[in-house]
Amino acid sequence: MQGFRLPSTVFNIARSRTGLPSFRDGAATHNTQADETIAAVVDEELKLPKLSSLAIILLANVWSQLTFFIVVSSSNEYAAHLGGTATFAGLVIGIPTAISGLTLPFLTRWDQGGYKRPLNFACACQILGNILYALAYRANFLYLILIGRMVCGGGFTWFMYTKRYCSDPRIVGIRRRTTLAGWQVLGQGIGFSAGPFVGGLLFKVGFGNSVFNGFTSPGWLMAAMWAAFWVAVQVFFEDVPCTVSSAIPLQPITASANKDNKALDEAAISEVPEGSRSPSPSPSPSPPPAPAFKMAPNQVGVTLTMCWFAMLCFFVLGAWESNIPVFTGSDAPQNPFHFSPFAAGNLIALGGACTIPFLLLNLHVARRVQDRHTLAVGTAVGTAGLVLALALLAARRVAYGPFFVAWLLVALGFNVASTVTLSLLSKQLPGEWNGRVSMFIQYSNYTGRVTGAVWGGAGVKVGMLGYVGLQLGLVGIGCVMFMSLWKNLKAKMG
Repeated sequence: MQGFRLPSTVFNIARSRTGLPSFRDGAATHNTQADETIAAVVDEELKLPKLSSLAIILLANVWSQLTFFIVVSSSNEYAAHLGGTATFAGLVIGIPTAISGLTLPFLTRWDQGGYKRPLNFACACQILGNILYALAYRANFLYLILIGRMVCGGGFTWFMYTKRYCSDPRIVGIRRRTTLAGWQVLGQGIGFSAGPFVGGLLFKVGFGNSVFNGFTSPGWLMAAMWAAFWVAVQVFFEDVPCTVSSAIPLQPITASANKDNKALDEAAISEVPEGSRSPSPSPSPSPPPAPAFKMAPNQVGVTLTMCWFAMLCFFVLGAWESNIPVFTGSDAPQNPFHFSPFAAGNLIALGGACTIPFLLLNLHVARRVQDRHTLAVGTAVGTAGLVLALALLAARRVAYGPFFVAWLLVALGFNVASTVTLSLLSKQLPGEWNGRVSMFIQYSNYTGRVTGAVWGGAGVKVGMLGYVGLQLGLVGIGCVMFMSLWKNLKAKMG
């Protein structure tokens, strides 16, 4: 590092974390040793898992999202063909989430802290579930649709494992978690845009065959894709080591440290209390066992806030995804469209597709912006979409262009906001809490998705103004929590 020297404060902090003497202690240690110490800390905070394994994890998330949404366009007609009602079709879409929630506690006890077992379980469930869904037409058995989607629900437990993998301290450094969460949300966007479009396209093409037709083709397609993917899992996926990270809870950032923030960020290390510094370079023989971690009141507040936003994002997204086909095909006084299910699915897909460039941009921005700022901007954009929709409905001047813009803002804003719920929380709690924190966020997502879908389906019946108004009220509660804990939401970038 000739020609460049980091500030002595950075070297002192690095030495304090490794037991090396600091300059203020008057110890003479060669600069190379300090440089190596800082490099080790930086590498730890920027580490990433093996690329092939990470690609498998993220691709499994995309496949899961596609499987969830591909039946949205045709499930109502499929159920009607076999003698079912619209309510039954809604149950077909919503039941996998409930099954996932019931399955997760048992699966997490069996996974041994790894990912290979739940990934194999997800692949098996998705293959079998999609085959059963497709066979219902040939068997002329209505409830086989429901059974197939229930089996798929076991595979949708992978949503939680994707989040857990992207924040696992054993393989992901603290400054890479929001970036990986951004990739996970990008896959989420691809799923809810491509899924309805592909399902609607397959339904429109038809394929006049008693086995492979517009109703059954989504099931056969996804079963084949999962079977090919399962082969790739066996070849390329490498599970994480079965060790527990000795992560340390982050220390709150005080005003007195603000002047050193730039230097600390460049070195990718954080300061520790003065009393914990070792006066000599000799290492401690064996550290005493760490006491059980107990959350401070501000950490409890941050956890509740992140769980609220995890629920809120999926409540709003789920409400709109289920309401758009209902509203645009209804006799509501504000509805000028009278869309077919295929046209409504295309509207959902187009809005999702238009978010993709912005979600890609978010991957770049996430490395340079704090999570709390990403959460604030995403919530603001989504809220702007809700306000626009409320204004259009109140004025009874709903047109395709403005309504599409409202949906685009909602889809973009709340997808971006959902990026940071787990990554921010994982930076403020010990690494060994990652499993339970992932469960907190996932069950919040499940709660939002189920209740949002129900609320969206009932939107026309309760009144569209009240439908949007409740969403704005929930956002308001989140903003109060968010603003009250603004200082405590500060975490490392990346």
